[in-house]
Amino acid sequence: MDSSEADIDGAGNGNGAQETLPPPPPVIPPDIIPVRAGPEQCPEPVKKKVVRVPIARRGPGSKGQKTNLLTNHFKVSVTNVEGHFFHYSVSVTYEDGRPVDGKGVGRKVIDRVQETYDSELAGKDFAYDGEKSLFTVGPLPRNKLEFTVVLEDVQSNRNNGNCSPDGYGSPNESDKKRMRRPYRSKTFKVEISFATKIPMQAIGNALRGQESENSQEALRVLDIILRQHAAKQGCLLVRQSFFHNDPRSFADVGGGVLGCRGFHSSFRTTQGGLSLNIDVSTTMIIQPGPVVDFLIANQNVRDPFSLDWSKAKRTLKNLRVKTSPANMEYKITGLSEKPCKEQTFTLKQRNANNLDGEDEVEVTVYDYFVNHRHIELRYSGDLPCINVGKPKRPTYFPLELCSLVSLQRYTKALSTLQRSSLVEKSRQKPNERMKILSDALKNNNYGSEPMLRSCGISINTNFTQVEGRVLPAPRLKVGNGEDFFPRNGRWNFNNKKLVQPTKIGRWAVVNFSARCDIQGLVRDLIKCGELKGILIDPPFDVFQENGQNRRAPPVVRVEKMFDEIQSKLPGAPEFLLCLLPERKNSDLYGPWKRKNLAEFGIVTQCIAPTRVNDQYLTNVLLKINAKLGGLNSLLAVEHTPSIPVVSKAPTIILGMDVSHGSPGQSDVPSIAAVVSSRQWPLISKYRASVRTQSPKVEMIDSLFKRVSETEDDGIIRELLLDFYMSSGKRKPDQIIIFRDGVSESQFNQVLNIELDQIIEACKFLDEKWDPKFVVIVAQKNHHTKFFQAGCPDNVLPGTIIDNKVCHPRNNDFYLCAHAGMIGTTRPTHYHVLLDDVGFSADDLQELVHSLSYVYQRSTTAISVVAPICYAHLAASQMGQFMKFEDMSETSSSHGGVTSAGAVPVPQLPRLDEKVCNSMFFC
Repeated sequence: MDSSEADIDGAGNGNGAQETLPPPPPVIPPDIIPVRAGPEQCPEPVKKKVVRVPIARRGPGSKGQKTNLLTNHFKVSVTNVEGHFFHYSVSVTYEDGRPVDGKGVGRKVIDRVQETYDSELAGKDFAYDGEKSLFTVGPLPRNKLEFTVVLEDVQSNRNNGNCSPDGYGSPNESDKKRMRRPYRSKTFKVEISFATKIPMQAIGNALRGQESENSQEALRVLDIILRQHAAKQGCLLVRQSFFHNDPRSFADVGGGVLGCRGFHSSFRTTQGGLSLNIDVSTTMIIQPGPVVDFLIANQNVRDPFSLDWSKAKRTLKNLRVKTSPANMEYKITGLSEKPCKEQTFTLKQRNANNLDGEDEVEVTVYDYFVNHRHIELRYSGDLPCINVGKPKRPTYFPLELCSLVSLQRYTKALSTLQRSSLVEKSRQKPNERMKILSDALKNNNYGSEPMLRSCGISINTNFTQVEGRVLPAPRLKVGNGEDFFPRNGRWNFNNKKLVQPTKIGRWAVVNFSARCDIQGLVRDLIKCGELKGILIDPPFDVFQENGQNRRAPPVVRVEKMFDEIQSKLPGAPEFLLCLLPERKNSDLYGPWKRKNLAEFGIVTQCIAPTRVNDQYLTNVLLKINAKLGGLNSLLAVEHTPSIPVVSKAPTIILGMDVSHGSPGQSDVPSIAAVVSSRQWPLISKYRASVRTQSPKVEMIDSLFKRVSETEDDGIIRELLLDFYMSSGKRKPDQIIIFRDGVSESQFNQVLNIELDQIIEACKFLDEKWDPKFVVIVAQKNHHTKFFQAGCPDNVLPGTIIDNKVCHPRNNDFYLCAHAGMIGTTRPTHYHVLLDDVGFSADDLQELVHSLSYVYQRSTTAISVVAPICYAHLAASQMGQFMKFEDMSETSSSHGGVTSAGAVPVPQLPRLDEKVCNSMFFC
């Protein structure tokens, strides 16, 4: 889905080591002695800061059962590596020099230049990115070329929504102009000027792992050729994905929104050479067809007379419509203030007596279309008109004459229901996905693309074969010293006790108007707890929400409930079980969590019970036990401390993630969360530290936060102090960092900005302390999938791939740790950026695999290491704290830049000390 199909290695995101090296230092003349910064601060000369780059692969792993797999990479052979791509910058303007801002117009203009001036261009083919760059194989005849072209009717192409109609004063006037001038033609000036050249040899270099700026640029040209190929077929382009206008690929997810299935395709350099990675991709589009049908679905009302028009105006702005009967395409600029029957405009009519003169009369839009144009209007008379004109010169059309054009992206966040509907409708079993991808490659017919041919590029149509290895599942410890082995990535606690169960003494139940047999629920919970080893006393009381409070805002409902709890309980409870009325998205959740965790330090578990059975209660108890400081299961190697490398020296494991507001919310602060392991030699217990930062900023900026000479208020200090206190007063000698959510272009920032902050936080605690670091990035947003040849099932849990489709130089591997039960398994792509400790490939891969088995909330292996999942949970739970703080104020109040400069980001409350070291996020 778009938000998740983030382009991992998109155009020009150099992932090579060389690209961020600083310029060489200036040479100092021999007679100049550099000035020192004073002996007391700086006894030795200042060292030049070393820029870290991702480490190279040290060799593949060998453990596990070998297995042959297929992957959705298609081998590319390149024969022409001697030539050059020539890069030209393009400027397209109207006759009067105004720049053209329309998205699709540029492509049409450049196509017309190619048709009209073929001989002046020496018959060259172009790769044009639709914006300001154009590439050719070999040079054009001159370094600077200027052309003039004329396009008729710039309106009606699906890619071109950004040129507005001429906004004539009235429907009538635009009609007359159209009669006088059958085509609304426009003249464009095009300048093409030489920028640089890129040796094709750079592609060959990239394949040997010698990545450079050039190789990234050369691959970007190849990706632009693919995009252009898709654009010529009328596709919607979204980064490296393209979507055909084919109703068979649309899935209705409710609210007037469709999931549209298309394809991602990008060239990748791998150990096995150059490959084309093709995958199924989904984006969200607006339901095409009559505007009124879309609005009714979008607002979930029965008929057009129940619509909220101020909401409709916001939803429709900038969408493109076709109007009947003339079939012209326009962009919606707004709605009329009055209904169609009352909205008037000035109609210019020929004077009946004097043919040259014109009379001006005021008519309503309804009257004009019904009486002058003789178009029947069934229901639009009492509804607003659609305005496609300029603010000062509106052009109105009755609602029922307007239809939304297909393939218009929907960029707002999906509701919980839409999201689950999308997931359900877009799943594909592995063999189904393989067939779709095979067909897509055949239908794309890249062999006919002239630019690819002139580069000597041909694409194999067979899936690439790779060798995988299936790692055995780690042995787990449960209660009473029992061991057991998970099977197929799963296990259960039937007839088993938890390894470290807690006891629940002082607790109560809080019910916010959920319909439920509470007595039965409590009885079953206590009974189920006993079977798992958790002793639960009867609850002190059940607090039922007062009926009058149900209509109050969420914050008030929570306050009132707490007033009652405080008046009746003899002391602070250690645990509250909270029953919510709505599943998944209750607006009580954020205020309730905040009150418990930040103000009172009470552990709480929210449930929205619908079907309560033993499995449900077990899952709830797993979460409660972990939050209250217990452990559900352990790795056997933690128990005997025999984890390779980690058990030998005090080691802290960090999981880092930043979550951003959804695409529609540009002003919501981003939330950075870091979780850390505690009680070494355990790697199953964690605590979290969470902070807000500026919207959409990916690098975490509060890892080290110096507030005075002696004080650091950053995240890392807090985590290190807790590790020290919980691990027998030991400092970690080894710090293993798992970082989620960064693309290859940001690896160098993780290594040089974030890691520097972490090192500074360590030095600030103890100048002499010098721990060793391991930095691993985990990516889920990529498009590599693996399949078992001749088998309809997903790859087995524990499948690891570190050859052929991995990076030609860097140390990366793919791991499918979990059992993919539905759809096609998405492997996690791990990149080892730094390893001061010196892990062997097998030991490191085994550690990563084991960390997929320590997730306390479930009895399955998970798809990405637990510390990253916990960081994600902690960020989203504390993000709920912000939700109810009035987000409707002006956008500038949420951090970001206004005319007055940067605005401070609102801070999250800190958790009460009684719960700050707990697994509250479980």
